[in-house]
Amino acid sequence: MPQSAAIIGGIQRLVLYETRARYFLVGSNHAQTKHRVLKIDRTEPKDLVIIDDKHVYNQQEVRELLGRLDLGNRTKISQKGSSGLSRTVSAFGIVGFVRFLEGYYIVLITKRRKMADIGGHSIYKIEDTTMIYIPNDSVRVTHPDEARYLRIFQNVDLSSNFYFSYSYDLSHSLQYNLTLLQRPYEQWSSAASSTEEEVHTQSKQDSFDIFEDEGLPTKVVYGLYNEPYYKYVWNGKLLERVKDIVHHDWLMYIIHGFCGQSKLLIYGRPVHITLIARRSSKFAGTRFLKRGANCEGDVANEVETEQVVHDASVMSFTAGSYSSYVQVRGSVPLYWSQDISTMMPKPPIRLDQADPYAYVAGLHFDQMLQRFGSPIIILNLVKKREKRKHEKILSEELFRAVVNLNQFLPPSHCIDYIAWDMARYTKSKLCNVLDRLSMIAENVVKRTGFFINRSDFYCHTLRPDERWGDVGGQITSTGRLQTGVLRTNCVDCLDRTNTAQFMVGKCALAYQLYALGMIDKPKLQFDTDCVRLFEELYEDHGDTLSLQYGGSQLVHRVKTYRKIAPWTQHSKDIMQTLSRYYSNAFSDADRQDAINLFLQVYQPSEFKPHLWELPTDFYLHHTSTMAIPQDRRSYTLWWSEGVLSYLPVPYDEVPCEENMNKVKVKRMNQLDESIDIYTEFFKPYELTSFDDTFCIAMTNSAREFMPKTVGADPNPFTVRKPEETGKSVLGSKSSKEETILQRKTAASAPPPPSEEAISSTSEDDSEEDREDEGTVSQRSTPIKLLTESGESSRTQEEVYHQHMAKEPYGLNLAEFPSEDDLLIYQRFAHLGESQHRVERTEHINPANIICLEPVSCFPEDSIYAVLPPQVGKNSQEVFECHVMTGQGQVRALCREDMLMYREYIKNRYM
Repeated sequence: MPQSAAIIGGIQRLVLYETRARYFLVGSNHAQTKHRVLKIDRTEPKDLVIIDDKHVYNQQEVRELLGRLDLGNRTKISQKGSSGLSRTVSAFGIVGFVRFLEGYYIVLITKRRKMADIGGHSIYKIEDTTMIYIPNDSVRVTHPDEARYLRIFQNVDLSSNFYFSYSYDLSHSLQYNLTLLQRPYEQWSSAASSTEEEVHTQSKQDSFDIFEDEGLPTKVVYGLYNEPYYKYVWNGKLLERVKDIVHHDWLMYIIHGFCGQSKLLIYGRPVHITLIARRSSKFAGTRFLKRGANCEGDVANEVETEQVVHDASVMSFTAGSYSSYVQVRGSVPLYWSQDISTMMPKPPIRLDQADPYAYVAGLHFDQMLQRFGSPIIILNLVKKREKRKHEKILSEELFRAVVNLNQFLPPSHCIDYIAWDMARYTKSKLCNVLDRLSMIAENVVKRTGFFINRSDFYCHTLRPDERWGDVGGQITSTGRLQTGVLRTNCVDCLDRTNTAQFMVGKCALAYQLYALGMIDKPKLQFDTDCVRLFEELYEDHGDTLSLQYGGSQLVHRVKTYRKIAPWTQHSKDIMQTLSRYYSNAFSDADRQDAINLFLQVYQPSEFKPHLWELPTDFYLHHTSTMAIPQDRRSYTLWWSEGVLSYLPVPYDEVPCEENMNKVKVKRMNQLDESIDIYTEFFKPYELTSFDDTFCIAMTNSAREFMPKTVGADPNPFTVRKPEETGKSVLGSKSSKEETILQRKTAASAPPPPSEEAISSTSEDDSEEDREDEGTVSQRSTPIKLLTESGESSRTQEEVYHQHMAKEPYGLNLAEFPSEDDLLIYQRFAHLGESQHRVERTEHINPANIICLEPVSCFPEDSIYAVLPPQVGKNSQEVFECHVMTGQGQVRALCREDMLMYREYIKNRYM
């Protein structure tokens, strides 16, 4: 079966040229071997006229075309000084086209920064953009309110947490993208038939094959182009006007949220941990202005968080090992809001509309069943005990809605509801919040499973773990699929939610690393380099999402719930609370208007009120309130047709006809540069500095978190004291004092107690909790080191200088081994002689003593064994030819060499 590959975007560099009558947008791939031209008319004052030149130019043809345009647009042909074609701006992509009350604007990305790479597919962050007015000044019809709309639109800072990729679909999960590549071509023959004519009627340049004349078959690869998931696309409306006019290479979809990547070094083996958060563009807005859900089931502050773990030593999607886990946060799916006109820190919660049949909740969970499958697990963290009903209103209504929806679902696919008052447990001194979250996380991960694109390693059979057999999901011939998802919510879905998601992500990370063969047990401890790296990623993730929705960074962090935060953190939390209150009271309304205008929820017109004149945007997001719906969904069969028959597998990943119509398939040569991810990633045609590569600059566990002392254990799963880590939490110490402190304590300080020893798992306020409280308090108790009586007379300075002398080598070379050590060594040698049956009268031969034999046979490479490489005859011939060439004996070129050279010339120059 031929392989499949995602088609790399052919437009990665743009140059905008300007004449009086037109804009010419010239786009090319990164190697600048293929060019396309877009013509934009500037004579239309209010309409957008775009002509896409379907021809693919090479570099020489583009130069000639621009030269002719320059010559033809000069005012006087003989006047060489005045150019008729001027270069306006260089860019990396098109965000979209937007119109307010005058003509259209084009929004271009002028700066970008690489944030991550997954399987060679680069993910970029937008650093800067520019808006260019398209119509010429001679035809411009001015409007007095145009400038105000422009300022509102530009309040959406595109340089803040907007991401894109030319070759990887960021709107879908890794599981969806890799499952799409693994399907056999025969399953979407219906989807391919619509594109078969396009394949056969390509231009000669696209379908040129140098092997055709020689009669040699070429390896066919199916290039795939898939529609994005528009719920997480933020410029979908801005590109809607040109989507059906231009070639899909011009279309580049962006997401909003967070993207971060760090490198975990396991004894030199690189493992990349990537965190991608996709914020929904439906019912998007700020904290108090967007609560609950709209009439279509879209909820406020809905974010899909995906953690991707992959072995970076192998880059390819087909040959590498990749794993991912997805979880979701979002507001409680009910009709509710908070009145901010009272200027209170916590405005009262009110239910705006009665929904006895859980209609809006049914719409929301139907979307989740389609995208994630079953089971859907709800972790509700809002308060359950209050003197005056506030958050408890939401808990009661959500529980009723879930009970009502579950009575119509099959028992095996019912929605699981877990209600846990996290705020109450935090205030209690008898309970360990994170330990309770660990129990919930373990149960959730075992039910939903996780995605991995390869089958189990041999080490899982050799050293099995009892928890591995309980992991859920769907097991396939190529690995595992995640079925179902955890949906976490509190009132704001910020602080408590981020901590809960971190604990679930930490549990899932342990299973992912175990599935990749990196650790021997699916369990990770706090205070290790791995968990510290992951915690830093999640704190950046939480701060970013909190700034987008709440206007400030996180107030309560993981260290707060672990009760190890420094005393200065309390004052920082107070400042973040004040910042959040100020943002909600004074700036959220302007930000909400900007989001509504950017997402085209509101489209300006001369015949309706202006955006700033609307008393509320309720009717913009609840379209059903303006008209009576013709088709109303059933209250009992509340799910979409076909969803239930495929559960627990998500309907969006099923190769049915509806999903296959979203995929465009194209038969391509294996060496075609539009699917060559190797050339796209490494760029062999460019001179690259090794120090400037992204993999060197990214956060590194060995560089950032491992102790700087010589002789430290490089294992990232070793529990370390806070003073031993590369990033010390003792902020008041200077770097020099921290270094001395690390040197003094690295060898002598015992490790902190394990996570199991300091945890309390009881949920109620009982005597067991009081006992556990004493155990927890040990964490903050200073540990006294007792020395022997013989060492008590030695001064601390002498011990320190001796330790400094030992540090470079790890031992004192001047000392002779003691008698006890010599006796132990003699016994060891005696046991070795007896083990291998060496007679005492004979001379001891080390070869007879050290005679190692394999104890088992390993069928494949793993972390426990390495198979010797099998060198084929062809490889030997290539090596011999290489050696002969080095000696000056060059063999004659054969027919295969000429074909290879032709292919190189075709890909590089034609």
